[in-house]
Amino acid sequence: MTDTARLLELLACPRCDKTPLAAEKKHFHCAACKTNYPRVGDIPWMFAEPDASLGEWRNRLHFALQQLAHEAKRLQAELASSDLNELTRTRLQAMQQATEQHRQTLQRLLSPVDVQSLQASYESHLALRTRLPSDQGLQTYYANVHRDWNWGEQENRASTEQLRAALSSDGEAALGDTAVLGAGACRLAYDLHQSFATDRLLALDFNPLLLFIARDVVHGERLQLHEFPLAPKSQADGAVLRELSAPEVVREGFYLLFGDVLRPPFAEASLDTVVTPWLIDIVSEDFPVFAGRVNRLLKPGGRWLNFGSLAFDHPQRARRYRREEVIDIVGNTGFDVTGVSEADIPYMNSPASRHGRLETVFTFCATKSGDVQRAPRYKALPDWIVTGKEAVPLLPSFRTQAMSTQIYTFIMSLIDGQRSIEDMARVLEQQQLMSRKEAVPAIRQFLTRMYDDSQRQSGF
Repeated sequence: MTDTARLLELLACPRCDKTPLAAEKKHFHCAACKTNYPRVGDIPWMFAEPDASLGEWRNRLHFALQQLAHEAKRLQAELASSDLNELTRTRLQAMQQATEQHRQTLQRLLSPVDVQSLQASYESHLALRTRLPSDQGLQTYYANVHRDWNWGEQENRASTEQLRAALSSDGEAALGDTAVLGAGACRLAYDLHQSFATDRLLALDFNPLLLFIARDVVHGERLQLHEFPLAPKSQADGAVLRELSAPEVVREGFYLLFGDVLRPPFAEASLDTVVTPWLIDIVSEDFPVFAGRVNRLLKPGGRWLNFGSLAFDHPQRARRYRREEVIDIVGNTGFDVTGVSEADIPYMNSPASRHGRLETVFTFCATKSGDVQRAPRYKALPDWIVTGKEAVPLLPSFRTQAMSTQIYTFIMSLIDGQRSIEDMARVLEQQQLMSRKEAVPAIRQFLTRMYDDSQRQSGF
């Protein structure tokens, strides 16, 4: 059996859930819904709306590279000042050179995404169902690649040992066919495949930068990339050129996949193990629903290994789950919880940064004891946004936002280089939008936010 055939045994169409997929020369094909899933940089692009998600990443890539180019120019402009002391000038010169080199390196690494053409179609609108989180970009979790593949051996080993301890409580170390959801830069997935009895391991993530780096290093390449610590320890630590590499070439049966963990491209009951590292508290879906999705992926008796923080942060207080609630939810979603532990381990302790810390991580191992009802396909947005054919509901928050937008637009129209905040407040009072007493702090707050946004620096 070919390597591709072994992979296809575990996959399903993320749009319609049908199997099997067919392997064409440059893509996988779903005959049921007529969707093609291309290979991007030799990695299958398994998003439910492949063209639209590729277009969105392409736009994010373009914007990120523009930000880096802008940052390099800003540094160059600051260097033109004649009143810099020598140490400051040296620091800025190093940062300017590193930023420009970093932009060029990323442009090369991400060329498979950048060169894809975006075909405008109705399918592009459907991407709103599986849109990328607004806070996820090319630089999100960028620091993790240096932890995974350069200086983080102590952290990587501690993470692996937490999972090993959870497995030992279950009395069985063999993982079989394994999927790591939200694999990031993939060091944990790599260590599991190298050190545990996995058959096939599928590492799924949606960030092109992280997976392209992982693709290269696990196959023996050595990459040169700059690390930009937020709190450098010394003058030399502002931009540190690191060599990223894996301890050894990954063994056969290791697969990288682009995709969304809420629309995972795996066949039902196809996996022996699902691993969720640093994931369950950051996905947008309510945890009981997500737990049900994990259940459907596993074979009878399959195992769910979870590892990471518990920092649920949702507007609804009821969804800010604690340790005991998580265990209870897992137990009520077709699992027997066989092992639970917490431990303090080092987290992001870069030798160049002052921000390293200990993190209390939460680990559990749960065995599938029964099936649960299939959850509806995940939709990031309601149909009245996606299709545009249903009436837009007049939500209370929309009313408030509409009024705020009208006022802010009016304030912007008053900025002419002549009026003061007091002058603009008088105009708002004359237009009966708000009293002068209310208008002054409102205008000041709005302009402060606008000013802060204009001053905010980009970069990694």
